[in-house]
Amino acid sequence: MKSLGKRPEGLRLERMKGSKLWAGESFRNIHPIQPGLRDTSAPRVTITEFLCGGERRVPGAPLPSLDPLAAWAKPPDTGLRATWLGHSTVLIEIDGLRVLTDPVWGPRASPSRLAGPKRFQPVPVAMRAMPPIDLVLVSHDHYDHLDYPTIRELAKMQVPFVTSLGVGAHLEAWGVAPELITELDWWQSHTLPGSELTVTASPSQHFSGRGLKDRNATLWSSLVIRTPKHSVFFSGDTGLTSEYTAIHERFGKFDLVMLEVGAFHPSWGDIHLGPEHALEALALLGGGAFLPVHWGTFSLALHDWDAPAETLLALGPKQGAQLVMPRLGEAVEPSRVEAVTPWWREVDARRHSKAKATEPVPMTLPKEMPWPVD
Repeated sequence: MKSLGKRPEGLRLERMKGSKLWAGESFRNIHPIQPGLRDTSAPRVTITEFLCGGERRVPGAPLPSLDPLAAWAKPPDTGLRATWLGHSTVLIEIDGLRVLTDPVWGPRASPSRLAGPKRFQPVPVAMRAMPPIDLVLVSHDHYDHLDYPTIRELAKMQVPFVTSLGVGAHLEAWGVAPELITELDWWQSHTLPGSELTVTASPSQHFSGRGLKDRNATLWSSLVIRTPKHSVFFSGDTGLTSEYTAIHERFGKFDLVMLEVGAFHPSWGDIHLGPEHALEALALLGGGAFLPVHWGTFSLALHDWDAPAETLLALGPKQGAQLVMPRLGEAVEPSRVEAVTPWWREVDARRHSKAKATEPVPMTLPKEMPWPVD
């Protein structure tokens, strides 16, 4: 199955083995799990629970969505603008350049078109309607961050990629030209040719793999995007780690911080933040406008689909967080966001306004899932 990708080999593998994060056969996290991050008393999520557990894991009506094309036709006044397109996919416009994070346009976070977590609704903009992209960032190789049909389309556009060590093997197998792929170890940087934009791979605490036999065969990273005028942090997927302090010490305060807040569970605290730990991570990073990602698109955990947003809205202002929570497709300049409108509540309001609301169709998965649930 082509969507599984390809294992690194040859010179790519030799470079991976030179990393301090390489542990003989695979990559590793560098710190022991902090006390309290993983609730060992909490029962592990079973396949049955993943398939059938929870009552509001999928929204009962379409989420509010905007067409950003008109906004994108004009440059941002402040030089920095972000458009959340779903899950961890964000178009960042930064000082005249367009950077796309973890692009996923496919219908499922899965190697199959027939099974696996199905997205709640299409991306607000079709891939063919996207403006020219200057750079694509891929944090790691899980299906909800590295999507086979999306990469196949981007490969046709001849756009450069920056990603973590080893992930380039997948990209190359799917048609991306080798000269357009840059793979980074933690703390390594790449400057986009002909520009002053630099991307640095920074630590995260997660794992990787697309099948049963490639656990941690490629690296996972957070990513720092910088120009002389602006600085943006993108977490990829991660648990809470003290490395956020080191990132802040190296790069100072960020103009925009994008942290994952969805797909959390007490027994996953070492590999996913969730909203409460995301606020802790934000503090370690020194604050900054906070755009939550990794939610509102796929059902990848047992919590209500809007639980991350409600928790952030309840806790964020009390902790002094500057929340940036736009609708899908809404282009926002972080420094100009003054308040949060809880747009996600419109979904239930629309559903309850109908005499006979259409119930979401349960997703179907095989009895034993042959890929990692991220």
